[in-house]
Amino acid sequence: MSTRRPAQSNWDALIDAYLVRLRVERGLSTHSLEAYSRDLRSFHEFCRLHRIEPPQLDGGTLTRYLESLADRDFAPTSQRRHLSAVRGLAGELLDRGVIDRDPLLSAKLTNLARKLPRTLSRRDVETLLETIDTSTVRGLRDRAMLELAYSSGLRVSELVGVRLPHLNLRAGLVSVPGKGGKERMVPVGRAAAGAIAEYLKRREEELRRVATNSSPRAALKPARASNALFITRLGGPMTRQGFFKALKAWAATDRRLRWMSPHTLRHSFATHLLEGGADLRAVQEMLGHSDISTTQIYTHLSPSHLRKVHRTYHPRATRATATDAD
Repeated sequence: MSTRRPAQSNWDALIDAYLVRLRVERGLSTHSLEAYSRDLRSFHEFCRLHRIEPPQLDGGTLTRYLESLADRDFAPTSQRRHLSAVRGLAGELLDRGVIDRDPLLSAKLTNLARKLPRTLSRRDVETLLETIDTSTVRGLRDRAMLELAYSSGLRVSELVGVRLPHLNLRAGLVSVPGKGGKERMVPVGRAAAGAIAEYLKRREEELRRVATNSSPRAALKPARASNALFITRLGGPMTRQGFFKALKAWAATDRRLRWMSPHTLRHSFATHLLEGGADLRAVQEMLGHSDISTTQIYTHLSPSHLRKVHRTYHPRATRATATDAD
């Protein structure tokens, strides 16, 4: 006996039902749900203009939709994001019996070549960190944030969301609440742990100083209430926008680094680990990727590194090869 639910041919109802499923079954955040909703409403508008009803969803529809995104100069990354949302919606239609075949099986996805992420070199990372003025609490905070972002590969939302109870500097670990309510433990390197410890020491001194002066406008009481690891001048938790501004300000001091974004540190973390010989599964776990195919983008390493690996590990890579004894 089929377990499928009765068919529903209304796009609005189907999209709403799918968003509810994402919230309930996958525990997605409000921010993620809003992103899915925007992408699905865009797909709905495309279907409305072309008079495509849910039972008519097929591979040709998906192909034409992706072509329309390309025509509007959507980057491949944006096209993949839209496709991911529509893929989930197609699963909802399959489950409800609205369609009986996965449309992705016949869709043409040739325009979605994955662009390799741009990363910093090890020397670039050192240069960036050296530009930060650590004579102030703000500078110590920014250095600690950059060190932790690079050391542990955290997403920006995860970085600014770190709370003091999440951190165990003695063990060198940080507990990260990730997407879908999942939690993972990520190592914290010595440099990052040292930078965080120095920042916390100065921050505590600043908290005591402000408390002594009893200045209401500069009070840092919110920091104690929220247990935020990284706080603003007024004591509130750092925001994504705040970190972005801090990073861009320090990167602007070197014209070679002005192109970088907050996510560059996460890309560099993964790339440098794999170049150093780290296991792909371990990197996947640290990044918090649910699918290893997402992590595999970092396996496209530089030609110079590939030559080094080949010279190191291939038995006949060097010119001098011993002659086998008879």
